[in-house]
Amino acid sequence: MGDATTSEVKKRAPDEPRVRLRDATLDDLDLLEAWEHPDVRSEFNDFGLPPRGSLRVPLTRGPLRDESHGLLIVERVEDGRPVGTVSWRAVRYGPNEGSKAWNIGIALIPEARGHGLGAEAQRRLADELFATTEVDRVEASTDIANIAEQRSLARAGFVREGIVRGAQYRGGSRHDLVNYSRLRNDP
Repeated sequence: MGDATTSEVKKRAPDEPRVRLRDATLDDLDLLEAWEHPDVRSEFNDFGLPPRGSLRVPLTRGPLRDESHGLLIVERVEDGRPVGTVSWRAVRYGPNEGSKAWNIGIALIPEARGHGLGAEAQRRLADELFATTEVDRVEASTDIANIAEQRSLARAGFVREGIVRGAQYRGGSRHDLVNYSRLRNDP
């Protein structure tokens, strides 16, 4: 009696990270290719496109990122298990460099959804992009029916801006998107 056993659950401090973002490596190739399967993608990330082809050659060159886009693995801290990816690409609202922003996206495996990991991963990605680039805006959009992602973006500090009507073609029809953003000087 009184002996602490494995039934005790370690309490996590509220500010202790649950996910980390890391570069994909050649060791992740099989995993990344498996995540392309329609059973793994969410309905909101399934555009009916064929798998993008092997990432072997790009991964042999180094990290999957450059000055206009990138991809990182989302890894659970507690067990080191990869649970998805975050990505970003440059968008422009004018011809000059000061009009550049980042548009981000996320894809989590089904078992990782609904646990707050996506909100933390998207917040961490935006923080990293602000820390390592000169952009003042990070944005994301999601299907108007994707309430879980809308909540995730709000928890990640993004502000809902409005609806972009008929912006996305998926599953044989046009879909409205909800736009969100974080600015460098947002609280």
